[in-house]
This record gives sequence, structure tokens and C-alpha cells, in this order.
Amino acid sequence: MKFLRRTHSRYSKIGKRRKKKLKWRKPTGRDNKMRDRRRGYPASVAIGYSGGKKEKGKIENKTPVIIRNASQTEKMKKNQIAILGKMGKRKKIEIAKKAKEMKIEIYKMNIEKFLKLNEKKKEQKPAEEKKTENKGIKK
Repeated sequence: MKFLRRTHSRYSKIGKRRKKKLKWRKPTGRDNKMRDRRRGYPASVAIGYSGGKKEKGKIENKTPVIIRNASQTEKMKKNQIAILGKMGKRKKIEIAKKAKEMKIEIYKMNIEKFLKLNEKKKEQKPAEEKKTENKGIKK
């Protein structure tokens, strides 16, 4: 997560394409909404926002590869780790199944746990659909 000043988009001198000026400044001021940690405003720097040490170690030893579909998992090698791009749940499940077969690691994802949770949700959905079908308009 990138922590920027609250009004960085308003001014070109501290805005985009000015890396030196894109430094974190603590929000001070009586009426600053970011300092109040109000909803809808950027997050401020705090303890707990950094990634886990285990995750950092994983990526240092292996070369990361961004994956956007299931066919790209077949091209991966042993010393690589998969990073999932922006996608929906259906594609994520498909990639996770393929990764489990090929014994490929996915960054920040426990494949076993992810697939198990989605199987449970699939089982619950048909039961909910049956309940809604019975609630039709009575004549």
C-alpha cells in the first residue's frame, strides 16, 4: 500500500511523476480528516500495514511471475512463484486447481484453504436457491 498525502492529486508539484516529492507527511491540523481516520479518506501510516516476514522471504528466493489466466500456469518453472493479477473468483479457483496439480506456489494464498472455502460456499448456494423458489407469490 502506498501512503501519500491527502491532497496529492490536487497539485502537480506533489502529484504524479514527481517521485522526490511523493514522500509521506504525517497529517496534522485541526480539521484534517485523514488524521481523524475518517471513512473515505486515504489510510495513514501505522503499525501493522507491512506484509508478513514469511511472505517477504518467499518472494526473495523465487522469481515472481504475474498470472492472468490458467494457461499461463503451465509455462511456469520450479524456481518461480505465481502472483495473481486482477481477476474474478471463477478464474482464481481455476488457477488454484491447476497450481495444486502442478505443485506451484501462489503468493499470499493458501491453495488448500482457498479451494475448501469455495467448495463449502458452492454447497450452501443450492440450498439457499431452493428456499427462495418456494417463496413465490400465493394466489
